Amino acid sequence: MTNNINTLHRSEDVIIVGGGLAGLFCALKLAPRPVTLISAAPLGQGASSAWAQGGIAAAMAEGDTPEAHAADTVAVGGGIVDEAVALGIAREAAPRIHDLLAYGVPFDRDLEGRLAVGREAAHSARRIVHVRGDGAGAAIIAALSDAVRRTPSIRLIEGLVAEALLTEDGAVTGLQLREADNFAARPVLLAARTVVLATGGIGHLYAVTTNPREASGSGLAIAARAGAVIADSEFVQFHPTAIMVGRDPAPLATEALRGEGATLINGRGERFMAARHPLAELAPRDIVARGVFAEISAGRGAFLDAQQALGARFADRFPTVHASCIAAGIDPATQVIPIALAAHYHMGGIAIDHRGRSSIDGLWAGGEVSSTGAHGANRLASNSLLEAVVYAARIADDIAGRTIPSPTRLAELTTPRGGAPDAAAVKRLRTLMSAHVGVIRDGDGLADAVRSFTTLEREATSIAVRNMATAALLVAASAWNRCESRGAHFRSDHSAVVPALAQRTMTTLAAVREIADGLTERPTPRTAQPMIA
Repeated sequence: MTNNINTLHRSEDVIIVGGGLAGLFCALKLAPRPVTLISAAPLGQGASSAWAQGGIAAAMAEGDTPEAHAADTVAVGGGIVDEAVALGIAREAAPRIHDLLAYGVPFDRDLEGRLAVGREAAHSARRIVHVRGDGAGAAIIAALSDAVRRTPSIRLIEGLVAEALLTEDGAVTGLQLREADNFAARPVLLAARTVVLATGGIGHLYAVTTNPREASGSGLAIAARAGAVIADSEFVQFHPTAIMVGRDPAPLATEALRGEGATLINGRGERFMAARHPLAELAPRDIVARGVFAEISAGRGAFLDAQQALGARFADRFPTVHASCIAAGIDPATQVIPIALAAHYHMGGIAIDHRGRSSIDGLWAGGEVSSTGAHGANRLASNSLLEAVVYAARIADDIAGRTIPSPTRLAELTTPRGGAPDAAAVKRLRTLMSAHVGVIRDGDGLADAVRSFTTLEREATSIAVRNMATAALLVAASAWNRCESRGAHFRSDHSAVVPALAQRTMTTLAAVREIADGLTERPTPRTAQPMIA
C-alpha cells in the first residue's frame, strides 16, 4: 500500500531505503512483517538495476557448477575476492532465480522449456539468464514492483530521499528525509531502529556514466558520515561500451553483444583487443576498458561492430540497444556503434558481513551501496544482480528473527539546510572525477581531487552536493592511498601489482579526512601507508 509522507514520523517497521532490486526483493522476502519502503523515484525508475541489460549469472546449465562460477569470480577479482563469499553467492543462485520466477520474471527459455543461458566476458561457461536478450533489469524490476504494490505488509513511500542517517551510541535511531527535487521543503524525520540501505551506486559522480542520476553516492555518504566502515571504495568499474550519442546518462551496449560475437574495432577498422588479451573482446572488463581508453586517447576512436555477428537479427535479439542506436540515427545491423568508457559499477561500498550487517548496530546494506567482498577489485559480468538478491534474502532472514526495539523520539535535525544543488559545483565535481579518478589515475591528479572534494564538501550550500562530495572524497582518497594497480584501479605512477597489498581496503570517513588534511598541508604528494585491513 502507499501512504502519504505526512504520516511518516515514527515506525516500528523495518525501513528499507531504495527501490531497486535489493530493496524490492528484501521487502518481499520480509513479508508479512511490516516494512516501510522508501524510494526516491517512482518504482521502476531511478534504479540502476532496472537498466541492467546483461542479466543474472547463475550456474544452472548442465555441466556448470557453482564452484566453477566462483572460480571465475575469483580469477577476475584482482586477488582480493573473499572466496567464501563468492562461493556462497554462487551456491545460492539457483534458489534466488526460482524466487524471481515465482514473482513473475519472464526469463528466456530454450525450445525445450529450460532457462536459456548466454555467455559474457570472463565466464568459462554460458550461465547468464536473460529476458529478451537485453531486458533483464527492466523486467525484473517491473515484476517485483508489481509484487510490492500487491503486498499489504509493505508501506510504500515514493518521492523521498534519505539525506542523513541518525545514530546514537553506535546504533541507528532514524533517518532524515526530504522530498525529492523539492529543495525548499522542510526535512522529514523518521525515528526507526532497523534500517536497510539499498540506495545504489556512485556512477553519477562521473561526467560519463550509464547510471541514473539517483546513483550519486548518497547512501555511501550518509553511512560514512554516521561512522560506518567503508570497504574498497577505490575500485570503480567502467563499462567499455557505452554508446556515445551525447546523452546523460549514456545508453549501454550490453556485454552480451560481445558474447554473441560482436567485435571491438578502432576508426581504421582494426580489432585491437586480440593483441591485449587471449580472450580478446571477452577479456575481464578492466582490461577491455583500458584497451578502449588507449584507442580513444590515441585519436583512433573505438567502435562496436555487430554487423557480421548479428546483422538483421540485432533488433530481435537486443531490442533495448537497438532502440537506443536507432534513436541516435545509427542502424547497428549495418553500421558500427561509437563507444566510450562510462562509470558503471562500484565494487566498494558500506562494509557488510555475510548477513548484510554493517558496523553500525541496526544498519544493514544490500546491492551496490554495499561491499561484500564478492567482487574484489573487478566485478565479473552479471554478478551484481545475483549478489543483490542473495544478500537481500540474507538480510530478510537475519532481520526476521529479531525483535525491533521501539524507536525513540528524535530531538532535532542533523542539519536544517536544504537548497537546490549548485549546478556549476556538480558539473565541476563530475568533471574532476572523470579526469582524475577515472580509468587511468596518478598521484598528482588524485591529490588534486582530494583537496577539491574536501573544499567542495565544506562549502556546499546543499546537503545533496555535500553528500556527493563526501562520496567522491571517499573514492579519491582511497585511490590515492593504494599505491599500486589492481583490477579496475590503475595508477600510471604505480603500474605494477604489489603482492603485499593483496588485501581489501577498510576505512572510515575519519581516516579519509586524515589523508585529506595531510594533502592540504603538504600539496606535494607524499608516500602513503596503506589503510588496509
